[in-house]
Amino acid sequence: MRFLGINAVFHDPAAALVVDGQTVAAAEEERFSRRKHGKQPVPFSAWELPEQAARWCLEAAGITPADLDGVAYSYDPALVRPELDRLDPAWEDLRTLYARRAPQFLATALPGLDPDRVVFVPHHVAHAASAGLAAPPVQGRRDRAVFVADGRGEDAAHLAGAYRDGELEVLARQSLPHSLGLIYEDLTDHLGFQRSSDEYKVMALASSGTPRFLGELRELIRPTGDGLVHTEPIDFSAFAKRRAKDADLAAEHADLAASMQHRLEEVLLDLVTWLHERTGLRDLAMAGGVALNCVANTRVFADGPFDDVWVQPAAGDAGTALGGALHLARAAGEPVAPMPGADLGRGWSEADCAAALDRAGLRYERPADLADTVAAALARNELVAWFQGRSEYGPRALGRRSLLANPMHAANLDRLNDVKGRESFRPIAPMVRAERAAEIFRRGPLPSPYMLFVHDVADDWRDRVPAVVHTDGTARVQTVDSSDPLLERMLHRFEERTGVPVVVNTSLNTAGRPMVDSPRDVLECFGSSPIDLLAIGPFVVRRAHITEGR
Repeated sequence: MRFLGINAVFHDPAAALVVDGQTVAAAEEERFSRRKHGKQPVPFSAWELPEQAARWCLEAAGITPADLDGVAYSYDPALVRPELDRLDPAWEDLRTLYARRAPQFLATALPGLDPDRVVFVPHHVAHAASAGLAAPPVQGRRDRAVFVADGRGEDAAHLAGAYRDGELEVLARQSLPHSLGLIYEDLTDHLGFQRSSDEYKVMALASSGTPRFLGELRELIRPTGDGLVHTEPIDFSAFAKRRAKDADLAAEHADLAASMQHRLEEVLLDLVTWLHERTGLRDLAMAGGVALNCVANTRVFADGPFDDVWVQPAAGDAGTALGGALHLARAAGEPVAPMPGADLGRGWSEADCAAALDRAGLRYERPADLADTVAAALARNELVAWFQGRSEYGPRALGRRSLLANPMHAANLDRLNDVKGRESFRPIAPMVRAERAAEIFRRGPLPSPYMLFVHDVADDWRDRVPAVVHTDGTARVQTVDSSDPLLERMLHRFEERTGVPVVVNTSLNTAGRPMVDSPRDVLECFGSSPIDLLAIGPFVVRRAHITEGR
């Protein structure tokens, strides 16, 4: 059977396709439209659908809209409670109206689709399925506790439960307006960043602050002992003045971020401990925007009661497209397989890459050993754009659409932030050969293929890889193994040259733009940025050759 999943109502519109219980394609609309996050996270954008992503998913599988057995829309307007007037009071009715009309909108966007095949899947159920059904087994175990937290769904802010034999049991469901995610969003806005977009910047800023407001926040954000939480409205200006966009950050802003981050971690530990006691399960799966907070994830893993913690790579709202499709497949009686990896987006053939290079009139070469050529460039402290395989589903660059650098030079942090147009306090991440990871990185789970946890960097390695060590001595790690042989070979060749099995990995994009997705995208990025080498498919383009041709 064939099930398409659609996320559209809040932000990060995306589509995913599940065929006979197997995840075959998933992509975010931003990769096609080249508009960061796909659309604005506002109620009156709820009508905007991931049309291009949905069409691509169907084309990739060679099917038409008429062939679909069901379409999951990851929001159920019947669950919206009109008394929630604190949330977008001027626009909530419009969002609900657009959601109700989604079957007709989808039938227009995907000609041939029967609107009666569109099913409303509750937002947090879709999140839960993206974690509990997509997670890999642990020593043969597939039953998992599941915890979902974000800003909001229809009338709830988090869900705690368990998947047993593929069936979801909901044990706690947090009613709005009490929401950890919404409070973190409010702080993001107060600190001058984009709500529902830049929360990761607050997390990064927190590491440079002192949690001196923690006592007050403990009074305002309180677990209730039953898997739920009570949140009071918070006047953040009582702790730090509101920051205008692009204004300087003060110590009080970092301290407020640190206080909120610390309180978030404490509350999450309380909630997952309650969940563990209720389920008795050894393994936890997480999703929702809060689960993109890799610092909190590590606290849950390191200090929490579960043996294994798995986080959906597309933990934000984009992941509900996959979760919705998996939920419908399971409800139809299909055996659902774990997702095969995060590389679920578009891929491009060798001929596609060569054609794009020829159209651009670029001089390029095909080295006998691409991995060694790139390793040599990195050893010379060159910046490398790495464009290989199918693109990633979710916000992390995982060695498919990556910007690579040498971690041994501390100046590469500022260098890359300057190239990408990012704030100076934001860290860059290491990718490491999985077999060497444990001697360099501690505390977080290993392997860690999706860059969703932070790890402590061993004392004797901090001076060897200074570019990837954050101010608090941690790093957000991606481990690489033989499942990606080209990337693993490149890391091995870099280690042979330098003695270091680590390379800097950050997303291949510039500020305000989505990660590159197509050959055209990567050529535009390469042409406009001071990147020294482009590795696209089996080919390389050298900046020096472009300069020589002028």
